[in-house]
Order: sequence, then C-alpha cells, then structure tokens
Amino acid sequence: MDLTELKALLARHARPDTTTAIEGVHVARIDRSGPPAPETSGTILAVIAQGAKRLALGDRVFEYGPGEYLVASVDLQVSGQFTRADPEHPALGFGMVLEPSAVAELLLQAGPAAGARTGGGTPSGIAVSTASDALLDAVVRLLRLLDEPRDRDVLAPLVKREILWRVITGEQGATVRQLGLADSGLSHVSRAVRWIREHYAEPFQVEDVARMSGMSTSAFYRNFQAVTAMSPIRFQKQIRLQEARLLLATRPGDVTGVGRSVGYDNPSQFSREYRRQFGTPPSRDAARLRHAARGGAGAPS
Repeated sequence: MDLTELKALLARHARPDTTTAIEGVHVARIDRSGPPAPETSGTILAVIAQGAKRLALGDRVFEYGPGEYLVASVDLQVSGQFTRADPEHPALGFGMVLEPSAVAELLLQAGPAAGARTGGGTPSGIAVSTASDALLDAVVRLLRLLDEPRDRDVLAPLVKREILWRVITGEQGATVRQLGLADSGLSHVSRAVRWIREHYAEPFQVEDVARMSGMSTSAFYRNFQAVTAMSPIRFQKQIRLQEARLLLATRPGDVTGVGRSVGYDNPSQFSREYRRQFGTPPSRDAARLRHAARGGAGAPS
C-alpha cells in the first residue's frame, strides 16, 4: 500500500509524541535520531510510516521501518532509539494501546474464526511484522477521523476494533491473542512483571513469584524467558539500575544512598553492575547527567 496519505496525516497531527482526540491513539514525529534510551513499551500496536526505530529487549533486537508494525503485549523495560530521523525527513509513527478487555471481547465474539490456537509455547512479549494493506488502510481511516469531529465518536471505536481484528488474525496474532486470555502463559508472566516492577527494591525467590503467578517454577522460568528475553533476576536488575539512573540525576552526590534505595546493600556491587549496564561508574555518570541538565555541551572530563 502507498504510505503517502498515512505520512501526510501523521505529519499534520503529530508533534514529538502526542495523544490524540481518539482515546488510546498516539501519533509521533521525531526530528532527530538519538542514542538508545530506556523506556517502557506499554501494550501497544505501533506502525512506522517514515523513518525507523530499534528496540532492544534483553539480548533481542527489534527493528521496524516504513510499512512495518510492532506489537508489545507486555509492558516491558526496553532500550529504544529512532535510527532514521532528521528535520527534513522526520520519523512518523502511529500507536494504539492494546486493551486486554477489548482483545478478550473480540475473541469471545469471533470464536474459532479468531484462530485462537496459538501453538509453539508462549510467544515473545514483542514482535515485528510487515503490515498488510488491510491493516494500513484501517489505520489511515482512523487517522482521517481526527479531521472529522462529527463522525469521530461514533466511527473511531469501530475502526479501532477493525484494526485489532486485523492484528489478531495476522502474523503476530498469537502474541496479541494471549493478551486477552486470562489463563495464558503471557498473562501469568504479565502478573509477575507487574509485581517485580512494583517491588523491584525487594529481594525475592523465583519460586515465590512463580507460585504467585500460578505456575510451576520450571514453567514460570521458561515462559518468563520467552516473553521478556531475560531471567526474572536479570529483569529486576535492569529495573533497579534504570531507576537508580533517574535518581542520580537529582541526587548526584548520594551514590551509596541511591544504590541502597533501589535494593543494593553492597556499594561495590552497585557500582560494578551500574558500570556494566551504562558503560561508566555511577559517580561519573551522575556528574555527566548533572552537567547536561545545566546545559553543558558535553560530559565533564
């Protein structure tokens, strides 16, 4: 499908990253490529019309460009960057939040027509595919409604439902279908991900989190690794270190206190793992972050 109209609609309505008058729909315009930065994926369908984006999840890397889409069925900690974007040719993207209740309702109504057999175990929490013409056409029709306020409230829910159906019955349907199944491996892992994110500073035993998630330890570990590309302990460590970096931007002189607040009782271990994650010790990174916040041109020597 020709992406000309999709690009034009996004360019007209998008700013750096904006919500829209349609609930759960986002449009984005990014004028410059940047270094990888931590972000949370959300549960979302994202379509690129121009430019490209790269996401890293553990050891997995996902790249998608014009006419391709990404689905994230678990809210995961990722590292993201736009790799092709400049003021003359900005990256342009569409996003739609994937609601488990909407997926479940559609699966219930469609029955076997939804292709609810997933097979092959629990899918990754993130997947990328080429968008079908039918999916892109529905996205364009949804974005047109941003210019048609009289029709928007009535028609937007119908077109969003069509978009969700195109994804559910498409190449990455297994990933999205599991979002709406209360007893799927992905739903159990999502429960664990939420718990770890809310209690990241607390030590835990994998067996206890597996039990809380309703799975045996071996099944939990296998499914968690499939969805997040990380072990539960490594997932917790990544959250701890990203939270520490945010805290260091406001408390640069309190490296030991920051490490303790995110769950590290051993300052040496905190410094070692922080350096492994970000390439520089926390004290030096804190100085660089403080310098950048004050409008400095680069990292201090």
